[in-house]
Amino acid sequence: MWFKNIFVKTLRDSRIAIFGWGGGLGLMMYAVLVAVASLTSTPEARQTLISLAQSYAFLAEPVRVDTPGGYATWKYGFTILIMAIWPLLVGSRMLRGEEDRGSLDVLLSLPRGRTQVALQKLAAMWTALLAMGALIGLFTYAGGIKAQANYGLVGAMLFSLNLVLFCGIFGGIALLISQFTQRAGTAAGATGGLLFFFIMLDMLHRVISGTEWISRLSPVYYYNLSKPLIPSYGANPGALFVLFALATIISGIAIWLFDHRDVGDAIMLPRWLRLPERQMTPDQALAPHSWSMRSIYLRGLAKVIAPTVWWTIGIAGFAGWMIIIVKQTESKLAELLQSTPTLANLIGNVGGGNAETNATMLSFFFIILPLLLMAFAIAQASRWGADEENGLQELLLATPQPRWIVLLARYGALATATVFIGVLTLVATALAASSSGIALNGGNLVAATLSMIPLGALVASLGYLLSGWLRTAIDTGILSFLLVAWFFITFVGPELSFPTLALRLSALYYYGTPLLNGLPLVNTLGILVVAIVALVLATVRFAQRDIGR
Repeated sequence: MWFKNIFVKTLRDSRIAIFGWGGGLGLMMYAVLVAVASLTSTPEARQTLISLAQSYAFLAEPVRVDTPGGYATWKYGFTILIMAIWPLLVGSRMLRGEEDRGSLDVLLSLPRGRTQVALQKLAAMWTALLAMGALIGLFTYAGGIKAQANYGLVGAMLFSLNLVLFCGIFGGIALLISQFTQRAGTAAGATGGLLFFFIMLDMLHRVISGTEWISRLSPVYYYNLSKPLIPSYGANPGALFVLFALATIISGIAIWLFDHRDVGDAIMLPRWLRLPERQMTPDQALAPHSWSMRSIYLRGLAKVIAPTVWWTIGIAGFAGWMIIIVKQTESKLAELLQSTPTLANLIGNVGGGNAETNATMLSFFFIILPLLLMAFAIAQASRWGADEENGLQELLLATPQPRWIVLLARYGALATATVFIGVLTLVATALAASSSGIALNGGNLVAATLSMIPLGALVASLGYLLSGWLRTAIDTGILSFLLVAWFFITFVGPELSFPTLALRLSALYYYGTPLLNGLPLVNTLGILVVAIVALVLATVRFAQRDIGR
């Protein structure tokens, strides 16, 4: 029954994601709602929570944060936007991914029109999103009952609908961008960059006054206009309609473009948007004497240069942006610390150290930097397995190159890119701190930026290791799920009073708070040892198995 039509087949392929994303994020909302009571058990604790929320108001507008619905909306209504990653990946490979594999040619040879094929795939993505939203809404409703919140089932479902509409926009954006690219990965990367940019754009009006008109250009702005878990605030019908209209228009344009282009080809951009091109002879195109053809390492480095540049801009830019935000809010934070002594202890727990320093607030956000670097490592490690699936390793292994050298050379190129991102992030952060007048401990700043490199190396080693047994899509999926699990344990676990043993299951736990407490030498060396062991096992596996099996 699952293969009767394209819609049902595509929906079947999303069954694990539905329960994984919907159930996982739903359980997160349930756990957070149940835990709110412990944060507001006394009037002093309630006032501390309100003051803390106001000091972090640039993340999201704090409304009734002393209630279960208000607290969950303020802190985790923003965090839950991570769900947009799934439609982003699905939208990018919905059509372009099948074109890469050549399976779309077979599908279109059947008596089905292009528009029908695209619409059924898009409808399956939306159905999966709605199913995830239903699970999140039900768990949110159950958590509200447990926490004696003042919202009902309708409010919980509107909360999830708001999230679904937002996620649908980025699925549509990825589908649209994939009409202009030759690879699904390029479309996914560009859409991920836009997601990150729109989140920063939405923060702008809460940091710099008079910039709300700029923030209106971000879908995140309209997502934040609805707060259904706060009955006195409620959902904004106009904002919900804007999200729905954006998702519909963007997806409609993408399908129209797909219907009017050649399969396997990309839409040609206007001349003023194209990069300069020069005519090349076949001999020049092969570039046998190019620097990138001199060794496997250099060839791997050439393949990773472009994504490294873009990820460096994103990660280093985020670090610099956080320093600017701290500059804008440090005076307000100082006032809060003086008027509310207990706030110092609470902020210390969040940031991991002394609340009276600039590093206190920054350390909370610096935990995100290794998370982004590990996402980069996952994206690039997946290219190793993809090369094998696409038949690109057979010719290379036909040359007199030992297998272990081939793998280590490619891994070395990725490691070099990881170090490059770490160093440039350090430079950008130091320049931003110096220009904005933020005083930071130089040694701790070096530790905070460079100690995230071993975490990137760890994820890359795990990616190479898993590629010895699994297909690229499964390998990438497992690593992505692992990254989300680490994110949940690190950011939600302490608030839910997870035991230390559970917190240690997250690699981010070993990153610590180096911006406050310096380099965690033992933890860093431990991460490096695990990364090296995984890499050795990956090398042994690659050297002994049949290619393509």
